[in-house]
Amino acid sequence: MFEIPQINLKDKVSAQEWQTRVDLAACYRLMVMHGWDDLIHTHISARIPDSEHILINAFGLAFEEVTASNLVKIDINGNIVDKECPFEINPAGFTIHSAAHEARHDDLCVMHVHTNETIAVASLEEGLLPLSQYSMFALASLSYHGYEGLAVNHEEKLRIQEDLGDKNFMLLRNHGALTMGKTIGDAFMHMYDLTRACQIQLQVMATDMKPIYAPQSIIDGIKVQANIVHTGKTGGETAWPAMLRRVYRKYPDFAD
Repeated sequence: MFEIPQINLKDKVSAQEWQTRVDLAACYRLMVMHGWDDLIHTHISARIPDSEHILINAFGLAFEEVTASNLVKIDINGNIVDKECPFEINPAGFTIHSAAHEARHDDLCVMHVHTNETIAVASLEEGLLPLSQYSMFALASLSYHGYEGLAVNHEEKLRIQEDLGDKNFMLLRNHGALTMGKTIGDAFMHMYDLTRACQIQLQVMATDMKPIYAPQSIIDGIKVQANIVHTGKTGGETAWPAMLRRVYRKYPDFAD
């Protein structure tokens, strides 16, 4: 059995980096809790605030094995910063993330999933439809990227960046979904909303009944309404402390 190298970086990095590590490791555990993980594939990456360095999962670890300390610190080109790091990353898997981080420097977190629901809706010509309140949030800031096979072509990065633009939600055709966030909590809540929207759309379509579509005016005003609900905070800021408590209860080792 492969033994995971045990390291503890809590007192060896800045407080800001450690908090980013804790939040990111929690997000990986939330992926497991929601059934969004895909064996050892897909990634969540986060830029360390006031830094050009990015944290990402070690390739080969299941998401329930990710901890704050075994996240790997890399530069924008995917080079591991700590030469004594006992882990590797998946260079091909970082293509999408590096494209997003390069284009959106103020957004600290990029989350990418291969869930059945997001792949299914991304594979529909119509894409996401205005069928639920969850879809309103995504449709207010949604883009699409066409399928180009495995993300190993460096030239695809430019097309990802052009398609992403200033949007916080992206459906990758035949592939999955991506969300952006100024915090890890924001990226998580964006993915939660997008996933629920896709799940509900598929359930509505399965009824074979005529659906009711929400008007464009609701989509256009949803951000203002959400700002009122969250009293000036983002959904991620409001929900993230509760999500952290949930992870601490189920996986207390994630913050090691």
